Amino acid sequence: MGARKRQMAEKFKEAKKNISIAKLNNVPTSPRKMRLVADTVRGVEVNRALDLLRFSKREASIRLEKLLRSAIANWEAKNQENSKELDKGNVYVKTIMVGEGRTIKRIRPMPQGRAGRIRKRSNHVTVVLDVKKPTTSEENK
Repeated sequence: MGARKRQMAEKFKEAKKNISIAKLNNVPTSPRKMRLVADTVRGVEVNRALDLLRFSKREASIRLEKLLRSAIANWEAKNQENSKELDKGNVYVKTIMVGEGRTIKRIRPMPQGRAGRIRKRSNHVTVVLDVKKPTTSEENK
């Protein structure tokens, strides 16, 4: 039974070889603002996504660009023999998820002696890169 488990583990490892993941936790930006930037690069080829983030005016794009570069480095480390895929434009942003992080609560003075609560939100971002599967028309060429 142990040999079968090893065989299954090798199969899973081979399946995950083309996938690369990078995470960024506790980013001091609201999740809503980060999602606006993340939506622009979801499903886009990696080099084009870097260009989109580099020339975006939003502050969240700076952190997202750095995270995407980290995911690319992770992919290159796992796929040293397939480095041509990156130059061909076959590596793309498969998924990008923005979740809500910790919220820091602060108090600000309000009129008539009241105290207003300020919520400083943060988020967690996860980027997954993958390689496009060749279509049948490309294989025939």
